[in-house]
Amino acid sequence: MAYYEWAGVPGAPTALLVHATGFHGRVWDQVVKHLPKDWRVLAVEMRGHGRSSKEGPFDAWEHFAQDLVELVDHLEIEDWIAAGHSMGGWAVCHTAIERPKAFKRLVLIDPTINSPEFYGIDRYPDMKGAEDHPVARRRNEWVDWQALFDRLKDREPYSFWQTQVLTDYCQHGILPNPAGPGYVLACPPIVEASVFRYSWRGAIHDRLSAITAPVTLLRALRRAHPPKGETDFIGSPTWEKLAELFPNATDVYLPDNTHFMPMEDPALVAGYIATHARTVATSPGHSRSHASGIPPG
Repeated sequence: MAYYEWAGVPGAPTALLVHATGFHGRVWDQVVKHLPKDWRVLAVEMRGHGRSSKEGPFDAWEHFAQDLVELVDHLEIEDWIAAGHSMGGWAVCHTAIERPKAFKRLVLIDPTINSPEFYGIDRYPDMKGAEDHPVARRRNEWVDWQALFDRLKDREPYSFWQTQVLTDYCQHGILPNPAGPGYVLACPPIVEASVFRYSWRGAIHDRLSAITAPVTLLRALRRAHPPKGETDFIGSPTWEKLAELFPNATDVYLPDNTHFMPMEDPALVAGYIATHARTVATSPGHSRSHASGIPPG
């Protein structure tokens, strides 16, 4: 696993940032800029993403989470603050269960933990494998990062992102094409498609009670479940009652943000990472709305 590190001051908090499916470690750059300057920060790149190994398997979320557990062991992580976005939030939960001493506080940013009935039923019954998922057909080859930026900047959900975040995403989201000129996506489309294809296997609800560290749960705009075989890239995949499964969680509902809130409002997300949720939310178990200017999906 590759990871990026921002050095801090000895004795100051350390934060571990875990990205969403299809992203990379440098997509956190603008969030890091809004964190306290003395903090040490590590942003990892999950298997198949960024500069990390592209070797599979990718057919179960436990593979990604177990990599994170092994990184925690390798770095001897203890009493850090962990923040995970989307699938990264799921992986942070898995790791906190497996390594209870690793994290003193969790910030789950619209984690992909849906309602219990979502799991155990193949959401894509007509697909033989990840290669049949629409995401597998993403354009993979690019002349340079600017071409990728120009392709995305006027399309949802990217059009909601801050310009510098989209720039970071594009600049660090491509690698030299090993088969010829130009560049390819740092997360191959088949890897991203695999994560979506097998998301229905990732039930973790019955284990969340083991996480005793304080949890801040940020939930974005919630929309109805998409039909089987389709993926909603704007609405929240987080179950509305998820906070009830943790012994010590604060639920923060942000209906003016989409699933990509770290890209839309890095300062907002950094504020929740840097400050215990009980000081910024109304009270435990209550929601707090934030007007970001993002229109409803």
